[in-house]
Amino acid sequence: MSVTSIGKYEFEPLDNQENFHGNQLTYINWEQHLLFCAPVCLPLPPEMPFGTLVKEVLPGVYNKHPDYEKIKWDDVIWKLDGADFTPNMNASLADNGFSHKSLVRFWTPGLDGIEGSHS
Repeated sequence: MSVTSIGKYEFEPLDNQENFHGNQLTYINWEQHLLFCAPVCLPLPPEMPFGTLVKEVLPGVYNKHPDYEKIKWDDVIWKLDGADFTPNMNASLADNGFSHKSLVRFWTPGLDGIEGSHS
């Protein structure tokens, strides 16, 4: 199938960090829990401690899942922007290496979704 181009498409992206009032977009994905089909994207302040993300933000996103209350946070496996990551719960998101549009993924060993279905 041939494609006809309308020419070069140039525009100013609207999701630049300066458009989020000091916040940065942060993508978060709970792996092996496909009840949430894609990462969520939240505008979070870079100075927010990582522990606040875990204790105050993630419950509002994921607590409806029956596995959520079973999470052992000390056993969670984290990746940040594709690299293995051990968060400092007391340090800010920025100090933990988060930047605008970072993706943090987490796995909860022993919790594989509803009845092991990964959903």
